[in-house]
Formats: sequence, structure tokens, C-alpha cells
Amino acid sequence: MSTGTVVKVSGPLVVAEGMRDANMFDVVRVSEKRLIGEIIEMHGDKASIQVYEETSGLGPGEEVVSTGRPMSVELGPGLISTIYDGIQRPLEEIYKKAGANITRGIEVPSLDREKKWYFKPVVKVGDKVEQGDIIGVVQETPVVECRIMVPFKLNGVVKEIKEGEFTVEEEVCVITNEKGVDVTVSMMQKWPVRKERPYKSKTSPDSLLITGQRVIDTFFPITKGGVAAIPGPFGSGKTVTQHQLAKWADADIVVYIGCGERGNEMTDVLLEFPELKDPRTGESLMQRTVLIANTSDMPVAAREASIYTGITIAEYFRDMGYSVALMADSTSRWAEALREMSGRLEEMPGEEGYPAYLGSRLAQFYERAGIVNCLGSDGRIGSLTAIGAVSPPGGDTSEPVSQATLRIVKVFWGLDSSLAYKRHFPAINWLTSYSLYQDKVDVWADKNVEEDFSDHRADAMRLLQEEANLQEIVQLVGVDSLSHSDRLILEVTRSIREDFLHQNSFHEIDTYTSLHKQYRMLSLILKFYEEAGKAIQQGVSINKITKADVIERIGRAKYVEEAKVDAEYDAIENAIVSEIGEIIKKEAEEV
Repeated sequence: MSTGTVVKVSGPLVVAEGMRDANMFDVVRVSEKRLIGEIIEMHGDKASIQVYEETSGLGPGEEVVSTGRPMSVELGPGLISTIYDGIQRPLEEIYKKAGANITRGIEVPSLDREKKWYFKPVVKVGDKVEQGDIIGVVQETPVVECRIMVPFKLNGVVKEIKEGEFTVEEEVCVITNEKGVDVTVSMMQKWPVRKERPYKSKTSPDSLLITGQRVIDTFFPITKGGVAAIPGPFGSGKTVTQHQLAKWADADIVVYIGCGERGNEMTDVLLEFPELKDPRTGESLMQRTVLIANTSDMPVAAREASIYTGITIAEYFRDMGYSVALMADSTSRWAEALREMSGRLEEMPGEEGYPAYLGSRLAQFYERAGIVNCLGSDGRIGSLTAIGAVSPPGGDTSEPVSQATLRIVKVFWGLDSSLAYKRHFPAINWLTSYSLYQDKVDVWADKNVEEDFSDHRADAMRLLQEEANLQEIVQLVGVDSLSHSDRLILEVTRSIREDFLHQNSFHEIDTYTSLHKQYRMLSLILKFYEEAGKAIQQGVSINKITKADVIERIGRAKYVEEAKVDAEYDAIENAIVSEIGEIIKKEAEEV
């Protein structure tokens, strides 16, 4: 343990001398208040320390004590449904101990040391085990089974295994390692947050992460184990989109990081999630969620820790074989914390004052996502999907954080303030967004949903692009100058935009749409386009087609319950054919 003395305090940066025996990224305690910090730079015996708590009142001469250990998280039963701050302190326990204001230097264990969990072994005495093998399970919540794994780098034979109720620190198993030494195993592990958790190998993501959001699943899909960014200006719906993904995404575990967001947004999460029913289990959504709340009025430096804390917890559940979705809201606030620390360290600034290593730090974060073959002999596969919100000032995605993120992620859901002002949500711009997983998802969707799913998507996207070109002509010379077939495209794309892409997150039916329903909805619109196109070829005026009653039925189709979709949509398809047929017949009689 190394002890030093403070020589300089500059906001969250504290410089201490006499720290020759300390190491990079060691956790330190600063002053008699025992403020928690982390060494981020060493020069001889001088250590630059990033302090994760308010440093007002600190001065030269105060003592700094190194713990000799890197910043780590505690992993084990008790993570799910807990709300942590950026350095994995449980906020509920802090509230019980200190009241509404978080006292500086407060020490609360991340996992409850008193609570007993029922441990049920799945191996027996004499079994050979290797690192990552599951030795027992704990039913942590009604929907999540915490799988207790053999610690990293431990291989051997089970000498003793217990069943019953234990705290996270109590011994549940004894393993005799390859050297003949007995090693005790408890239900809790510790892991350094800056170090990626190990796995056997990574595989290519190819199956769709179903979110129930039509613009995402059909047009700009993300795979399980994929990475996505949601850039957008203030008020365009980044947080609401992430809430929707957290609620409805086809993931076993959700880790939601509120990194530098306003307190009221995290309050919304805290109030909403316990009330929401998980569509797959019927239980509260909090029963499979871990929340990390580091709001804008909390210490800036702790934003960096919150991102690493969140992804390490997500990796832990991935290693159990779960599908995990991680929401980081927002990485721009994290980058601002990096910029502040870089400035105080007097490093050479990069573009717009951000540190030159901004891109590599972002890459280190996003590269921890993916589908992996987990450690262990049972061949289980886990996935970690990372979705980061980016808050560029004024929605200008040419700024450094957006550009660095775009070089890394494979999905870009570009939020548009003009769509948001029109109350079109989700405000994902279909002309600027993209997904590089599209080819893989097309193959998956054609196999698992409908064989022409990708054809329907391509047809709808082509029509939306044609509409964008036609709108330029309309602005110059008016809509009446267009041919009937071009005006039909405008009518059909209006239906795609307003009936398909627009989705009400507060409507109990429209908030989530299954892939089958998405396919049927798009089929209705394209069926109308096909039948109306035949009518126009036979000389029918576009004005007569747009008066068809069935157009309103197509618009209301999104509110049909999942169980009634096929019957209702078949009826609407028949109505399209019969109504358009009736219009063609009348036209022929008039001629």
C-alpha cells in the first residue's frame, strides 16, 4: 500500500507525490474524507488522480492512500433491479445511510453482504471443471437465474460443493487446482472495469435483435451482438428511443447507463420500469434490468467510470450465456468528461478540444460488444449488444464524437429535428440512416419471417427515395404538374411514413409490433400500390383512387391486436382488390 501527499488540486484532478510504489489505474482514497479516485498518469513519484467525488475543500498536504487494486466491480447475485451510481455504489443503500444528499467518501458495498441467496449446485464432488464452467445457480429474480461460474484461470476437480442459503462472500465450493492446492469459491467475483472479460472466440452477428420498432426492425436492423449509435439534437427523441429499446428488445438482460443525462430523465426510467410488464414474462421490467445513474449534477469524472462499470456488468451476464442489451445515454457526456480531464492534465488537444485518443477510447468501449463462445466446457453462447446515444450540439453530426462513433458502429439511426417538430416519432430519418448488418438480416428475415420480407423492404425503401426526388419537383412547380403515377408514389409513401414508420410509444398496441405484423402492414401498403398502379394504367384518375375508403382502413391497421392480425389484414387486402376493381369498372362504364 502506497501513501502520498497532495500537491495540487484542479477540479476533479488531484496530483500527489510520494506515490512511487503505486500503479496506473490503482484506486486511491484521498484525504481524511476518503474520496475515491483512480490514478490515470504517473511521472516518477507523482501520480495524477481522477477523483470521482466533489473535491471542493481539498488542499495540498492532505494524505493519499493507494489500495493497490484497480477500479473493479463486484459481480454476483444482487445486481439485477439495483440502481448504482457511476462507481457501482448502490444508491438505495446510500440513501438509507446518508439521506437524500450523497455524503462524500461514503463507503457502501456494491453487493449486499447480509442477504442470503439459495445456491443450488449443478456439479458434484469429483467432477472436473474449468474456468467459466457453471458450478451452481441462484434464482436472483423470478425471471433471471444467476449462474455461478468457476473464476478465471482456475481449472481442477470439485473437492466440496454445498447447497443452501449463503451470502455472496461465503464459501460454496472448494476446487483442487492442477497444482493440488485447494481454492475456495464464493458466489462473488471482482473484475477490473477497464479490462475486457475473457471468452473463447467471437463469432459474426447474423440474427436480428427484435425491437418491435418498425423503422428499426424493417429498415435499419441491428443484430444480436451488434453496435449502434443514435445521434440527434436536443428534443429529437434519443432517450425515448433508448427507453423503447430497453423495454421491448429481444434481450434477456438490460443494462441502462444514464451517463451525464439530466436527473429527470433517469427519474422517468426509475418510475416507468418497475411499472412496466415485460411482454415475455409478465413480470416487472426491473426484474431483468440493471440501472447505472450518473446524472449531469453528479461529479463529471465519474461519467467515465459509469461507462466501464456498465459494460463490465453486461459482460458478466453475457458470460452466463444470456443475450444482453446495453444502453449508454449518452456517450457525448462521457466524451466531455474525457475532454475536461485531458485539459486539466494539460495534454495536447485534438479537434474541438477533445483528447487525441477520443476515437480509440470509444472503440475500446464498442469493441467489447459481440457474440462470443463463452469460457467453459458446455459450449454456451452469449451476446452483448451496445447502443449508444450521441448528443451533438445543434444536431451537427460533423463534430468529433459523432464522427469517431460513426467510424466504429455498424448502425446509424440519425434522428431528425424536423421530423420531431412534425411529431413524427421515432424521428429516425430514413434517408440518412443506415445499417451495415442489412445483408445478413435480409437472409435471416427471409428464412425466419417471410421469404419475401427483404423484397418488401427494398420496394418500400425505393419508393421513399423516389418520393424525396419528387418533392424537389413539387416545391418548384407544384403537385399538379406530376403525372398520375408519380402522384400515386406520393400517396403511397405518405402511407409508408404516417402509417408504418410513425409509431406511438404510448399506445398499448402500437408501442410494439411483431415481425409478422410488420411484414403484413408493409404488404397492405404495397398491395394498394400494385392495384392502384393497374387502375392508373387503365386511365383511372389519381383523385378517384385517393378517395377510396380502404385507405383509411390501411391507416388504422397498426392498431389491430396481434391475435387478430391475419383475419383483419386478409379482409383489408380483399377490400383493396374489390374497391380498386369497382373504381376501374365505373371508369370503364363512364368511357
